Amino acid sequence: MASTLPWELLRTFLGVLCEGSLSGAARTLGLTQPTVGRHVAALEQALGQPLFTRSSTGLLPTEAARGLRGYAEQMETAAAALQRAATARDEGVHGTVRVTASEVVGVEVLAPVFADLRERHPGVVLELALSNQLQDLLRREADIAVRMTAPEQGQLIARRVGDIELGFFARPDYLDRQGRPATLAELRGHTLIGFDTVTPFIRAGAKRLGGITRETFSVRCDSDLAQLALLRAGAGIGVCQVPLAARAPALERLLADQFSWPLQTWVAMHEDLRQNAACRVVFDALVEALSRHVAAA
Repeated sequence: MASTLPWELLRTFLGVLCEGSLSGAARTLGLTQPTVGRHVAALEQALGQPLFTRSSTGLLPTEAARGLRGYAEQMETAAAALQRAATARDEGVHGTVRVTASEVVGVEVLAPVFADLRERHPGVVLELALSNQLQDLLRREADIAVRMTAPEQGQLIARRVGDIELGFFARPDYLDRQGRPATLAELRGHTLIGFDTVTPFIRAGAKRLGGITRETFSVRCDSDLAQLALLRAGAGIGVCQVPLAARAPALERLLADQFSWPLQTWVAMHEDLRQNAACRVVFDALVEALSRHVAAA
């Protein structure tokens, strides 16, 4: 076996592990598919054993590959930390910080925070990855995450900023036309706006919805932003964050004594970024802004 394994080969190996194919890894890593294939072959030759077998669904890792994954991920973490340290400068705050958050939080809450950060720290490059899927901070899919569940991974610095309450809302003119439901059961006589795909998050909160299921909704959409836009357009009744409902055009809350869904709100980042000045200023700005958002309820 070769005495030294180039990091580039291990990086490609991780990409194939995660994507399950040479083409998928090539897209993720910004390489050509033949290059990915050569990297895998070179690593297999250096190790003296196969790492993947072909199947109808893609490339399957061998037992040897599964055993190497944890070590390769540790190297990836160390490489990312080294890159952050190398790009830091003594004068001012510089560097690239990638933040992940849900669509609605990113657009409605974080956009002005980013504007303020750029004004105060022009040397900081900001990336905003909006998704309702959790990004893995340990694998550096993002530097900082805004999450609505408590982080469970080790090696994370996490700050709980409070609870964002969800409730049922509608535009007042819709309610003037269609009437105001007095009970959860009466919601079924209205145009309800809600989810299309049942996710683990939805399943966890299903009991709070009082028996409301996907089939109950007249308008279905998995985008939180689209649901908010539909509520603001007066399309029907739906679930909304209490502080967002207070913004123009103001939405009217319904059944507050019968339905409330508090979401724990956290800001988290990898502990290796503790000394990174750019990550610290962004982390602190997010904590401050989200604390104000929670308090607005």
